[in-house]
Amino acid sequence: MNNNDTILLDHGAGGKLSHAMFSELILPLFDNGLLAKQDDGAVFEVPGGRMAFSTDSYTVDPIFFPGGDIGKLAVNGTVNDVAMCGAIPLYISVGLIIEEGMKIHDLRRILQSMARAAQKAGVRIVTGDTKVVPRGKVDKIFINTSGIGLVPAGVNVSGDRARPGDKVIVSGTIADHGVAILSEREGLKFDSDVKSDSAPLNHMVKRVLESGSPVHVLRDPTRGGMGTTLNEIAVQSKVGIRLFEDRLPVRGPVRAICEIVGFDPLYLANEGKLIAMVPGADAGNVLDIIRRDEFGKDAVIVGEVTDQEPGRVVLETLIGGTRVVDMHTGDQLPRIC
Repeated sequence: MNNNDTILLDHGAGGKLSHAMFSELILPLFDNGLLAKQDDGAVFEVPGGRMAFSTDSYTVDPIFFPGGDIGKLAVNGTVNDVAMCGAIPLYISVGLIIEEGMKIHDLRRILQSMARAAQKAGVRIVTGDTKVVPRGKVDKIFINTSGIGLVPAGVNVSGDRARPGDKVIVSGTIADHGVAILSEREGLKFDSDVKSDSAPLNHMVKRVLESGSPVHVLRDPTRGGMGTTLNEIAVQSKVGIRLFEDRLPVRGPVRAICEIVGFDPLYLANEGKLIAMVPGADAGNVLDIIRRDEFGKDAVIVGEVTDQEPGRVVLETLIGGTRVVDMHTGDQLPRIC
């Protein structure tokens, strides 16, 4: 980036431009050890233990879509970001930026959805703020949510802790959310019923951590999808990651839609899936625990961490070749969350 650059939609896509903006513009100004880790949230010491803190903003278009809405997405997204720090989410704040002219019944529907999502996750919305801006200054409604939680003693997960020999587990099918948004936004009609996978993952994470099996990395592959998230981890941990194409869990209808529109499911957002990296000897136990969760029935081991080509993700293809899974330059589908 330089002083003549302008901000593009791709700067908010979680890919190369997002990372360039963070590393060249944001991090030098606010540099500290917690921010530099680039995890889904910050974990820090407080009297009596450790706390995790995370924040996110939601600008998804459309605000209602198959399987959810912007309110459900906001609560689940922040719950999951706190959980990916190995924490038990407890409290959430909500900031609403509402466009003048928005229908009250739409706002009520979103707030009711947030209340249900918070109850499902077992967290409480305890503070917030509301602003209304003139027509045309925001697209219906934007939502910011922040969450805090407590990290149990002995838990230490982070994007920089992947180790060679770890297995890479994904908790279910990928790209469901991205394709659901695509179909609703573009008015595409398909015979299949594709819905967003938005869901709280904190109960799943809690059971995995309570099992005693060591967990090195937890991450939910939202913006930029699994491909971008794995690249982030590979760079943070200075390891290589090898995926196996024949193990990637993609629903048939989702795969078919991606082929029609030319999208790669590896780079489409997920809102109810996690990636876990655990030692090979513990992978079977962790996989069984995840599969017993209502949101983890389709969990599979999709790859492994290696000491080869640090910072790079490689996919072993169906025909026996390999291709590099690079961090995405732009965004296949902007305003996905």
